[in-house]
Amino acid sequence: MNKLLKKMDPKESMIGFLIALALLLAMPFIAKAVGGTTWVRIVDMTLLYIMLAMGLNIVVGFAGLLDLGYIAFYAVGAYMVALLSSSHLSDNFEWAKNAFPTGLHVPLWVIVPLGAALAALAGIMLGTPILKLRGDYLALVTLGFGEIIRIFMNNLGKNDFNLTNGPRGINRIDPVTVFGYPLDKTIEIGGYKLTKEFLYYYLFLILAAATVFVCYRLQKSRLGRAWMALREDDIAAKAMGINVRNIKLLAFSLGATFGGIAGGMFASFQGFVSPESFTYMESIVILAMVVLGGMGHIPGVVLGAVIMYFLPEFLRFTVEPMQKAMFGKVLLDTAILRQMLLGLAMILIMLYRPKGLWPTPTREDKKDVVSTDKTANTPA
Repeated sequence: MNKLLKKMDPKESMIGFLIALALLLAMPFIAKAVGGTTWVRIVDMTLLYIMLAMGLNIVVGFAGLLDLGYIAFYAVGAYMVALLSSSHLSDNFEWAKNAFPTGLHVPLWVIVPLGAALAALAGIMLGTPILKLRGDYLALVTLGFGEIIRIFMNNLGKNDFNLTNGPRGINRIDPVTVFGYPLDKTIEIGGYKLTKEFLYYYLFLILAAATVFVCYRLQKSRLGRAWMALREDDIAAKAMGINVRNIKLLAFSLGATFGGIAGGMFASFQGFVSPESFTYMESIVILAMVVLGGMGHIPGVVLGAVIMYFLPEFLRFTVEPMQKAMFGKVLLDTAILRQMLLGLAMILIMLYRPKGLWPTPTREDKKDVVSTDKTANTPA
């Protein structure tokens, strides 16, 4: 894939870019034509997971810090939006009811930056005490952090201090409003009705594109090079004058920021949040997206996120009809078979593509391309 892209001239690249842009803009219409509104919602969630994978890629792919509790930052952003843009606080606390009888309903464009800042602060709080840990020990501590946040959300609704409403979650969360128009309302353009799923798709597409752009600029910056030096050898990086402590904290906080923003968007899109959405398995899935695509390589991570979110949903809707068509009945439960096929795919990929489906180009790849170009330009 890398060699193919390198061989394309600027004109071919521009044509490819325009085709890709047209496909992205038409994607919700294609998805609805194929499988209805449910598939448009799946595409929406795929974009959210691309944002999450890009955030985790900063920590794992760029800086080489194994983080198994990344979903905690997603939860922090989601609950921040849920508390400040619903009537939950006014329904459960006297002081909030007196000050805001119908709920806070703070504009989402104010809450999302707050959620991102709170998630970044959580990233620094996580990173500060574990600066000297690495490898398995770092993975265990981050895993514990993710579970602590989930248990915290689960238990803060079982007593008089009902902050999170426990496992029942928080509902009636305000939607995103753009120029005074709430995105949960259907809009009609040229006789075609664009539902909530269509409107959120274009919002998430813009946010995902912005996330990819910021990550790309970070990778090419001095900070990005420092993260990669840290990933390769932290002792050598320290000997070269890199402030390892600050670099690690920046990786945790910036990665958490994207998780917080994605969490806020998730809460607004769903209109409901509960601790069940932020389990340990979600962290594993996001980590698998980064590893499967190719750690540290942005296009690879995007590809990994698309495959890891889209493939299970595709199997969910196709496996049961296929069994009925082939055997006349359902032999294996859809959920079990889906997990088996997904696990088998992961094993095959790790055996034959251990660096991921689309890894970072190596020096050998670049030499091959240069030598091919020279051969092509040599006169006969």
